[in-house]
Amino acid sequence: MIYMADTADIEALKQLYDFFPLEGVTTNPTILKNSGNKLSVAIDSILKIIGHGMIHVQVMSEEAEDIVREAKTYKSFFDVGDNFYAKIPVTPQGYKAMSILKDAGINVTATAIFTQQQALVSAKAGADFVAPYVSRLDNISSHGIEVVRDIVKNMNDFKLPTKVLAASFKTVDQIHRVSMCGSQSATIGPDLLMQLIKHPMTDISVKTFLEDGKDLYDISF
Repeated sequence: MIYMADTADIEALKQLYDFFPLEGVTTNPTILKNSGNKLSVAIDSILKIIGHGMIHVQVMSEEAEDIVREAKTYKSFFDVGDNFYAKIPVTPQGYKAMSILKDAGINVTATAIFTQQQALVSAKAGADFVAPYVSRLDNISSHGIEVVRDIVKNMNDFKLPTKVLAASFKTVDQIHRVSMCGSQSATIGPDLLMQLIKHPMTDISVKTFLEDGKDLYDISF
């Protein structure tokens, strides 16, 4: 599983990157709005933290030619080479832009996916990642985990290189279930990333170890 942080909260990223094996950061206009930073400032700050990790930046343009120009501009501006991924919503113009960008050697993440067919078409258009929204599907009784499972099956059955980047989570259980159904990656908010590694029995075990061993470990270090 490739873990990515779905945030532009710089302080949260600093804390997470101190110990969590993250491989990148995903952003979108809503995340930027919540961070209170402009795109240039937010991405520059993120890059200083993540080093050679992936950065997924969503475009705002709606027409294919504009999407392509915007994505190329961002890749050049941020100068991170193959670590840059243009996030493109799955609209007709978005699909068109995906193919053009892939031909130009730019990585693509197809986003705002709610159906298996949207993901499959994105993969055929050349997307490197497809990002189905799990919790938003669950909110409308559309079974987000099942949609992810179907997408994963498609990618495997048709031997497509596209990775599933499950997104939009409200619970740790949702993340558990997408990992068990074969999603290669997930992008997760800071609070849930912290919850992933916690369990009350772990806390009890560590406390017991410290109490039992405090007078027994006699080798200095």
